[in-house]
Amino acid sequence: MVPVSHFLSWTVFPREVRRNLMQEFADNGAKHLVLTHTLIEEIMADSGYAETLQKEVADAGLSFVGAHAPFGTSLDLDVPFPRARSMMMQRHRLALEIVSSFGIDSCTIHVGNTPELFRGYSLADLYNNIVDALENLLPVAEQNGVTIAIENIWFPTNTPERLLALIEHFHSKYLGICYDSGHANLMAFDRNFTQCAPRSGYAGWGEVEWDDRILEKLLPEVITCHLHDNSGQWDDHSLPGRGDVNWPHVMGLLKQAPRLTSVQNEVNALAGHVSIASCCRRFDELMKL
Repeated sequence: MVPVSHFLSWTVFPREVRRNLMQEFADNGAKHLVLTHTLIEEIMADSGYAETLQKEVADAGLSFVGAHAPFGTSLDLDVPFPRARSMMMQRHRLALEIVSSFGIDSCTIHVGNTPELFRGYSLADLYNNIVDALENLLPVAEQNGVTIAIENIWFPTNTPERLLALIEHFHSKYLGICYDSGHANLMAFDRNFTQCAPRSGYAGWGEVEWDDRILEKLLPEVITCHLHDNSGQWDDHSLPGRGDVNWPHVMGLLKQAPRLTSVQNEVNALAGHVSIASCCRRFDELMKL
């Protein structure tokens, strides 16, 4: 059995409200929370908050398992613009140090997407940027005892083949995969939506690389996972069961993942009007599949 860790929220709540939410998770049987990108960004802005946050989590009877680094066009590993790359590297180095200071052993980092403003670069250029970033960040990860988990999304930069090529390139125990069930479901097959996340992600970059065996391919290197649902069109981050992910299949495979150290609830509860109690109950059910 691996620990289940919950996203507290995707939104920065006032700290007084956040303490109440932590207690709600604990009262509904949760044991662990994810150190989210929003919390890491808050610590970057106010280093003194780290100690306060650790105390608040401990007071609720919880602990942090897993982390998610800040992400976005200028924060992902493939960003091609020199000044943005320099700041991106600094932020990820600091993020890894923050994650380590919380005693967390893995941090999910996005390799990057393919927005329109990157069109002047090739996929090979972007891939080389990712390699360069990891060459600089993996020594920091090793020094801090944190494994970097790179994530499948719905862009040509983060297909299973390209993620696994990075794993093969570095041969480092400090590099693994964060499997995202919702992203994999978007990419599983063409549902003939005129508009959908994969078609948007691949626009200007070629044909969508549909793949219904993403988890099977990534499984040997999966160290953590983001579990949530959708109906194959948009990245809804819905409660498992509210979309069409085949949960018995996903959970059955994850139980065979040799490197898996945590399961993360990445449901966007606020946007989906999902209670903390519902999240905790559903993830208890998932772990029994």
